[in-house]
Amino acid sequence: MNYDWSVIPRNMDVFIDGALKTLEISILAILIALPIGIIFGLGRVSTNKIIRLIATIYVEVIRGVPLLVLLMWIYFVLGQYFKLGSYWGAITALAIFAGAFIAEIVRAGIQGVPKGQMEAARSLGMSHTKAMTHIILPQAFRRVLPPLASQFIMLIKDSSLVSVIAATDLTLNAKNLVATSFRSIEVWTFVALIYFIMTFSLSLIIRYFEKRLMKSDA
Repeated sequence: MNYDWSVIPRNMDVFIDGALKTLEISILAILIALPIGIIFGLGRVSTNKIIRLIATIYVEVIRGVPLLVLLMWIYFVLGQYFKLGSYWGAITALAIFAGAFIAEIVRAGIQGVPKGQMEAARSLGMSHTKAMTHIILPQAFRRVLPPLASQFIMLIKDSSLVSVIAATDLTLNAKNLVATSFRSIEVWTFVALIYFIMTFSLSLIIRYFEKRLMKSDA
C-alpha cells in the first residue's frame, strides 16, 4: 500500500483549527460541568432526603446513559426547543455528562474527610452549612483536585463524539479531510497523535501540581 504523508503538512491548518476547537469545546464544557458537579455532589451528601434523591437520580441516570445517546437526545430533542445548534448542543451534552462524574468525585471527596471533623465543628457551635463551607470543603478540595483534572482529560477524548452532531472539532475536520483526500490511514494516525499530545501534556501538568500539593501537605 502506498502512503502519502504529505497530506499532513498540506492540511496542517485543518488539524490546528480542529485541535483548537476541541480544546475550546472541552474547556467550556468543563467550566459548566464544575458547578453542576459541585451542586449535585453536595446534594448527594445532603441531610435533606428530597435533595439527596434528586441528586442521586441525576447522577445514576446520566452515568447510565452512553454519551453518544445523550448527545443525540440533547441535539435532536432539547435542541429543537432551545435552538442550541450543534456547537452549544455538544457543550451542553458534555457538561451534563461530565457533571454527573464530577458529582461523584465531589461526594467521594467530602465523605473521605473524617466524620470527626464535622462533629468537632458542630460541637463548637458551627452550623452544618458553615462547617461544610469552612472545614469540610477545603479539605475535600485537596482530595478531589487530581481526579477532577483527570476528568478533564477524559472529557477531551469524549469530545471526539461531538462530530456525530456536526459540531466542528478535530474529529469532524479529519472526517472531512479523509472524504476529500482518501488518505484515511495518514489522517487518522496524525489525529491520534494530536489527541495523545494534548492528553499527555495535560497529564504532565496534573502530575506537577499533584507533587506541589503533596509537598504543601507535608
